Amino acid sequence: MKKGLKIVTIGGGSSYTPELMEGFIRRYNELPLHEIWLVDVENGQEKVNIDADMARRMWKAAGHDVEIHVSFDRKEALKDADFVTTQFRVGFLEARIKDERIPLSYGMLGQETNGAGGIFKAFRTIPVILDIVKDMKEVCPNAWLINFTNPSGMVTEAVIQYGHWDKCIGLCNVPVIAMMKEPEAIGYDAKALTYQFAGINHFHWHKVYDQQGRELTQKVIDALFDGKDIGLPANINNVPFFKEQIEQMQMIPCGYHRYYYRQEEMLAHSLEEYNTIGTRGQQVKHTEEKLFELYKNKELDHKPEELSMRGGAYYSDAACECINAIYNNKKIHMVVSTQNRGAIPELPVDSIVEVSSIIDGKGATPIAWGKFPSAQRGWLQCMKAMEECTINAAVTGNYGMAMEAFALNPLIPSGESAKQVLDQLLLAHEAYLPQFASTIQKLKEEHVQIKDPVVQELMKEGK
Repeated sequence: MKKGLKIVTIGGGSSYTPELMEGFIRRYNELPLHEIWLVDVENGQEKVNIDADMARRMWKAAGHDVEIHVSFDRKEALKDADFVTTQFRVGFLEARIKDERIPLSYGMLGQETNGAGGIFKAFRTIPVILDIVKDMKEVCPNAWLINFTNPSGMVTEAVIQYGHWDKCIGLCNVPVIAMMKEPEAIGYDAKALTYQFAGINHFHWHKVYDQQGRELTQKVIDALFDGKDIGLPANINNVPFFKEQIEQMQMIPCGYHRYYYRQEEMLAHSLEEYNTIGTRGQQVKHTEEKLFELYKNKELDHKPEELSMRGGAYYSDAACECINAIYNNKKIHMVVSTQNRGAIPELPVDSIVEVSSIIDGKGATPIAWGKFPSAQRGWLQCMKAMEECTINAAVTGNYGMAMEAFALNPLIPSGESAKQVLDQLLLAHEAYLPQFASTIQKLKEEHVQIKDPVVQELMKEGK
């Protein structure tokens, strides 16, 4: 008889926590949980306590005796954990708003995981995840780390390559949503389809087959251009792809490819929101406020439908399924960020890629995709180089390496404006970028100023 499991969730005050609880409740017969620890920072105390109260109501309604603990002492919480999930946001939503607004003030895309904003989310997050790994080595050396903190691929690569922690898998909701929505769009039962995904996080493509191995990718492409829902995340504007391009590649790009294949239109939409209703981060802030008001309701003991309005819906459920597959050696197909090991021959074997994998007791075994056509190979190699420079800069605080990452990123036009964006983002996030302290001090001495008025106001408020 296996002992009751201890699961620790870092970023326990996330609005996604009820979804995580729902996933564990649904799998309780396979995952005999004994205790769940919700860990957060002191200034996230209100939200994590709201989440904990709701989690207790959910488990009570389900009829299972699972202890819910709240802790602000990460090392204490991690002791003897079996699985650790990470869903934290360094700097809260205010940091996301800065990531979006500063690039947009210079006419560049500001987005949570793409462009300059994605690079800076990595700069803030990677040092924290490496500190978490240090604690895990000391107090729970046998635990698995299941990461869905964005940018998920880069964070996972930092854990494995710089933290030297191999028991780590990164997750993304984008493939999950595609595999939920596409079968209905083409009139098939989900169990009748086989999927193969390959690429990197938020930059992958996939193909679809039926039970006899016949390819159905064109059917999904037809459904896409017929206007059917094939799983676009809620946070991405639905600018249509060019049909001739998608039919030529005979692969289905992920929703985030719109930022690259239709950069002009996606930027125009982001600028329109920037100048009117506010960026996505500002919108999500309002959504989160409403969600936590719902979570406070003492009668609520299930995940509310309103949570699906968040762009990251289903991340948490994927984490539960991944834990289930490892714990029970299930040998199931999932799309995860893991070491390449030859699955994509155009990338280094130790690169972290997002690919179809078999998940079992030893973790993720990637399924070989084979060679990509020229266009996709070129995109992937450029984006992976950008990721490698970003991770290196996040670890070392090397300003020149940060400039290299900016120069490689297709969403950042190179030149003086890019340097201004880089410098202003460094200043805006000073509290969370100790590795760049000497560079930030120099920028202050040069009297570099932040241009965006909303960010200026956040800085005045100490956020």
